[in-house]
Formats: sequence, C-alpha cells, structure tokens
Amino acid sequence: MSPSEFFFDQVTEEIRIQVEGMRALTDRLGRQHLSADAAACVEGIDEAASSVYRLLATAHDLKTAAAERLSLCPAPHQLRELMDGVQERWLHRARESGVTLLVAYEGDPGAAAVVDAHRLHQIFDGFIGQAISGVRRGAVEATLEVTSSSAGTLSLVGRVRGAGDVIDGSFSGSIEEITARFGLETALGAALGQRILQALDGEGRTEFNAGGGETAVFTLTAPCAPTLEAEPSESASDRAAHVLIVDDNATNRMVAETLCEMFDCTAETAVDGLEAVELARSGRFDLILMDIKMPRMDGVAATRAIRALVGPAGQTPIIALTANADPEDAAGYIAAGMIGVVEKPMKPENLLRALQQALSTGDARAA
Repeated sequence: MSPSEFFFDQVTEEIRIQVEGMRALTDRLGRQHLSADAAACVEGIDEAASSVYRLLATAHDLKTAAAERLSLCPAPHQLRELMDGVQERWLHRARESGVTLLVAYEGDPGAAAVVDAHRLHQIFDGFIGQAISGVRRGAVEATLEVTSSSAGTLSLVGRVRGAGDVIDGSFSGSIEEITARFGLETALGAALGQRILQALDGEGRTEFNAGGGETAVFTLTAPCAPTLEAEPSESASDRAAHVLIVDDNATNRMVAETLCEMFDCTAETAVDGLEAVELARSGRFDLILMDIKMPRMDGVAATRAIRALVGPAGQTPIIALTANADPEDAAGYIAAGMIGVVEKPMKPENLLRALQQALSTGDARAA
C-alpha cells in the first residue's frame, strides 16, 4: 500500500467514525420532544450524514473491488426475505424522491440459496438508484424471479425498471456521464453494483420497454440451501441485558450506547481499561463491549484482568470493538479471553448479531 493510499484510508475511516457519531446524536435528538422546525432540522442533518456515510462506504467497497480484494460472505438466506430487505433499504428514499417503490418476489416462497445477501442488495442498490434518479414522476419496480436451474442450484433473475415519466437511457453511460446526470452517489452505486455482479460471475443487460423506458436485468446462479425455518423468538426475561461499553472516545461510546438502547439493552460506560476492570468487579453486567486501543490500560490487558476476577464477574462475555479486526488480530483477542469482534465503525446488524451470540447462553434476554 502506497503512502497516499494509506492516508486516504485513514482519513475516510476517521470521517466514517465521526459521521456515525453524528447519526447517533441525531437519533437521540429525534427522540426528544422538539418543535416541528427543530425536528425538521434534525431530520435534515441525519439525512445529510446518512448520505455522506453511504458515499464513503460505497467508495471504499468500489476501491476494494477495483483491486480485486472484494470480500464475499455467502451464507444460507431465504430469498423472499432478501427482497423484503431491498424494500426496507429504499422505501424511505423513494418516498423522498416522490417515487412509488414496488418490490416483488416470484418463485417458491420457501426457496433459500447460499448467497452474500449484502452484496446482492448492493447490486439492486445500483440499479434502483439509477431508476429512481431517472423517474420524474411514477414508480420503480424491482423484482427477483427464482427458478430451479439444475441439480442443487437456483437461477436468480433480477429486474429493475422505471414506469411513468422516465428519462431514456437511465441505465446507460459511463460513471462520468451518470455522475453528471444523476449525481455522485448514484454513479458510485451503479459502478459498485456492476463490479459485484462481475465478481459473482453474473450477467447484466438492458431491455427496452414497449411503452418507453428501460429495464435493467441481471442473472446469477446460486447453490440451493435447505429450507430455512423461522428462528424461534427468545422468551423475555424479567430484565433487559445490561452492557458495559468501554471506549476512550466519547463519540464511539455514544454510538454504542444508542445501538444498545435500540436493541432494548441498558448500558453503562467506562473510558479506559482500568475503569472497566473496577466496574466489572460488581458482576452486574451481562456483556462487556471492549475497545482495544486505550490509554492507561488497553482492552487486551483489561480483558485478562477481568478474566482473573473470582466468581461470575470473571466469566462475563467480552466482545472487542475495534477497527483492527484482521484474523490475526482477532485470534489475539480470543486468546486474551474475548468471545468475538465487532468491527468499527459499528453497523447495527453486526452489533445485534454479536449481542445475540453473547447473550444467548446467559440468563439475560438476548437483544
């Protein structure tokens, strides 16, 4: 990695952390009893911060894909639920643009495939972003058609089209032309979607509609997965899980605390490892979220000190919160006594998964 690439990555990472803090603050402000004007201002700030966050995340993934280092994490997913996720990702932004979003699934309701759901969502993101930008007035339709293609595989055909008053050529043009027509966020999303489609050995094409406009079509083949049953809901206990958040950065503590509240957990905070060890002695925490790099005592040393405590306090599950989440780093955290890693900047779904895993074996209710 060249010095310029190193500093680019460091700067974008710092911007992402600060933007995540802004989003946590606006989330807290949004829960207050604000006047209509103040609430509109908070909503505007949150949308601007969310847009910057999406830009940074997409640009980072596109840079990684260009270097052919894009990570893929295939796992069993129910495809109908995957399309529900597409609707959740775009419903709000479609409404803001004055566009009706129609999402449909065609195929066996219980069909499941081994796919990277996040990357498949990003392919849809690229086409839906272009379609919404190309519709002056009307609707955007996104569908996924699933059929059995051969023994043990499924054929996935995705379609996205604009309907109504649409701009011709919405799905064509270079990244420079798409940027000039629809903006940088749309162009980056479109370029990333194409890169991911290539990485998955998929094919894409554009079809012209009889009544005007275009339909973007992509095809993929994925291995079948066993039919997935809905996970049984956790039985509620008498109290919510109580989490200790340890981080020397106030913004990071605020983000983690807000996410814990989102998942119905209560939380306390500590600013370094020494304070964390003292608080952990009480044994009142169901889980500890531990930063790694901190003054006075780092997270690894604090974890070892907590593991040396006598009684239940020494057995409290500890999860690392860190930007250094490479396999070698993670192995060191596990060796110190942690049970998992959540990478910074924290994504709600990653933290929720870690909370569920850590708390499912304890007495407290899983988030």
